[in-house]
Amino acid sequence: MEAPPRNGKHPEAVIRRITPWRWLPPLTAVLLGLWGLARGGSMWRDESTTWQVAHRPLGGLAELLGQVDAVHGLYYLLMHAVFALWDGGLWALRSPSVAGTALAAAGVAAVAHRLAGERAALIAGTAYAVLPPVQAYAQEGRSYALVAAAVAWATYLMLRERWAAYGVVLLVGCWLHEFAVLALPAHAFTAWRARGWRWAAGAVLAGLLPLALVSARQAQAQLGWLGRPSWQDWAAYGVVVAVVALLARGISDRGAVRAAAPLALLPPGVLIAVSVVHPWYVDRYVLYALAGLAVLAGVRLAGVRGRLPWLPWALAGVLLLPFGAWSVWLRTPEARKDDALAVAAAVRERARPGDAVLFMPSRRREWLLSSPGVYGTLRDVALSGEPVASGTLHGTELPPDRIRAAVLASPRVIALLDPPGQPLDPYPAEAAKREALAAGFERCSVAAVRGGRVAVYARWGACG
Repeated sequence: MEAPPRNGKHPEAVIRRITPWRWLPPLTAVLLGLWGLARGGSMWRDESTTWQVAHRPLGGLAELLGQVDAVHGLYYLLMHAVFALWDGGLWALRSPSVAGTALAAAGVAAVAHRLAGERAALIAGTAYAVLPPVQAYAQEGRSYALVAAAVAWATYLMLRERWAAYGVVLLVGCWLHEFAVLALPAHAFTAWRARGWRWAAGAVLAGLLPLALVSARQAQAQLGWLGRPSWQDWAAYGVVVAVVALLARGISDRGAVRAAAPLALLPPGVLIAVSVVHPWYVDRYVLYALAGLAVLAGVRLAGVRGRLPWLPWALAGVLLLPFGAWSVWLRTPEARKDDALAVAAAVRERARPGDAVLFMPSRRREWLLSSPGVYGTLRDVALSGEPVASGTLHGTELPPDRIRAAVLASPRVIALLDPPGQPLDPYPAEAAKREALAAGFERCSVAAVRGGRVAVYARWGACG
């Protein structure tokens, strides 16, 4: 007779518990996240902000967050710790998002398992991992993948009625990005009658209040670049509504629908509606809503086992080609608005030691702040206060008359410009830069890079 194991658990029982729904979704997320993680050696400006801010001393980081970007403060602190332990370039920048996506996929699977069993869990978690927007933010040095993980696991804890843990996890998600608080009205459809949820929700709101008060003062500087939702935003949301309605219609368990459908619809719906008055909507701010869509898909497809067991596989086959092409494209530099590293490389090729550099507009200084080896060889003639010293993201600039004089005193200028067709900033300092270049220089060359241009100016007749 076989002796019982010392811990009282037979190995076969342990193996049976390690079912595919537990490991396949996070494994899929990790493999997709690591595939092409460097994106051809590119880094767009939001990631550049993460890189340069997270490399600041803690004192400088605290000073910055008191003025701007408090909404990302906890994430910057996390990335500061990551870079302190491992300054591994693009891999260190993006690896936390890969891990966050794996956690989110596991959380989505856990929610679906709680609602509809193992088959639903496997489909939902894997579906979440392969969604192209999820893949995109799995490879981005920003907080959105980690926020999605917090919301997914908070949803699971809500279903388990673990209210203390629920409050802590969702509050962490809100401090990573405060728009995670929009998960609360979605959760209310399932948990409103539970007294424990009301206390937990109140604790989340109270814990978020200090960040909300600080970020409210920074909102104009933080979100002033946003416009009202475009017709494409409304159309995309309409597609999500239609898909949710189609999936929910075939699910007999209305409890599962009440748990997943509001999570898919309410956060983006509320944010896009509010943005008609206060333009705050960006789809990545509510990336976590895709967890609700994935859960609905898992529950719905798991329910076709008896009649059409081949349907999930057929659907996966139909989506393989477009999703595959989309996934490949996401791993190229062209998948982002610009490429700060490409701009820095173009400047390196054209600049001579001591050249003046102008950022037009000034916020494009971000393109070189993450490449100090390039930036340090140039004279930033418009700069009055460096970013760290001034406690700002991009530094402070001189008054217009002093900018004009400094530019005109330079024999050669490297100008970093937006792409053609972009509106010119009307501010006096930006006008002074343009006027000085027009008055005393000719353009020797201009090179287009992803999301911008690098132009070389010299005195009249000195381009050769």
